[in-house]
Order: sequence, then C-alpha cells, then structure tokens
Amino acid sequence: MARRTRTVPRKAPIQARAHATLDTILQGAARVLISDGFDRASTNRIADKAGVSIGTLYQYFPSKEAIVAALIERHTEAMFAEISTALGRVMTLPLAQAVRQMVELMLRAHDVDPVLHRVLTEQVPRVGRLDRIFAVEEHVTEMVRAYLDVHRNEITVRDLDTGAFIVVRAVEALTHLATLHRPEQISDPAFADEVSALVVGYLTTPRKRAKRVVRAAASAMVWRELRGEE
Repeated sequence: MARRTRTVPRKAPIQARAHATLDTILQGAARVLISDGFDRASTNRIADKAGVSIGTLYQYFPSKEAIVAALIERHTEAMFAEISTALGRVMTLPLAQAVRQMVELMLRAHDVDPVLHRVLTEQVPRVGRLDRIFAVEEHVTEMVRAYLDVHRNEITVRDLDTGAFIVVRAVEALTHLATLHRPEQISDPAFADEVSALVVGYLTTPRKRAKRVVRAAASAMVWRELRGEE
C-alpha cells in the first residue's frame, strides 16, 4: 500500500518570529512554484529560496504537499475575505452595478500571480483541499443569495438557491478558464463587460429564454474544452 503524503503542518506558529519564519517559507515556496512548477519543486529548493535551513522548514512542514496545502489555505482565505467585504459594500447597489463590481473583483483576484494561481488550482485535489474550496464557494453562494433576496424586484429568477448557485459557479468557471487559457482577458474591461452582461441577462431575462441562453452557453463552453480551443 502506498504511503499517504502528510499535508498537515507539523506545528502552528505562536510567536511573532515564528510567524515571520512561516511567511518566509511560504513566500519562498510561491517563488519556486512559479518558476519551476509543482513537480520540479522540492523542500530543499524551497528552503534555499526562502533562505532558511531544511531543518527549519521541516519544523513546520513534513512535505512540499503540506506547504502547497498551506498556500492554498492562505490564498483561499484571502480571496474569501476580499469577496465578503465587497459583497457587504454592494448589498444596496442596483443589480447591474453590483454584478459588475463583483465580476471585476473576481478577475482581479485571479490576476494576482496567475501562474501561482494555476499551480495551486492544479494541486488542490492532490493535497486534499477540495472540501475547503467547496466550503468557501458555499459561503459566497449564501451571500449572493442574500443579495438576490434583497433585490427580488429587479430579477426574474424565483428559485434564489439555484440562481445564486448558477451565478457564483458561472463567474468562477469563466474567470478560471480565462486565467488558464486566455490570461490576457483577465485585465480586459471588455471581458468583464461580457461576463457581467451574461449574469445580469440570466437574472433578468424571462425564464424560458434564459434557460435556452444558459444551455447554449454551457454547450459552447463544453465544446470548446473538448476541442482544446484557447
């Protein structure tokens, strides 16, 4: 039986100096992942890049998978905190303005170290952090549902649970695919316009037509993925 790689840190920092050391290791790991990728990264390479001894690294992390797991946790927490703050700000805004601000936020979040984001995303299943990603998505979905509930008079969607689920997953999927295959679009305002129009259109279009639009968009995305188009 293959030995399972441990991805839980050995210890959590308590003192300020320990926190600084942990940050240094994670920063070094991020640089290595960006330059070398996950498969070529090693704990020795990470320790060297961070400027710490391999013994110091192993005090905190038992493997490179554990380091990547910690990076994913930090990256996810930072994105969730920013999204939560933004949703609080847009709660009283009209639908079109709120959607545009949230789309821009998602694009900015994915545009920070896009190479690192790609590496971390690819390693999420390997280091067992899918449950954490799903939990964050569920929290965001609940917040979007709360917004839709306040703005019922602006939308035609009546099943708010389904509507919030579709909105969050659609924006995340489009942003993620753009990061992987069309990174130049992440900072293009025209792309933000199109994604925002898709969301607003889904939320405000009469239901029969909206279902056809969503099905057509989903079919087009699947077809592009199957053909390997960029």
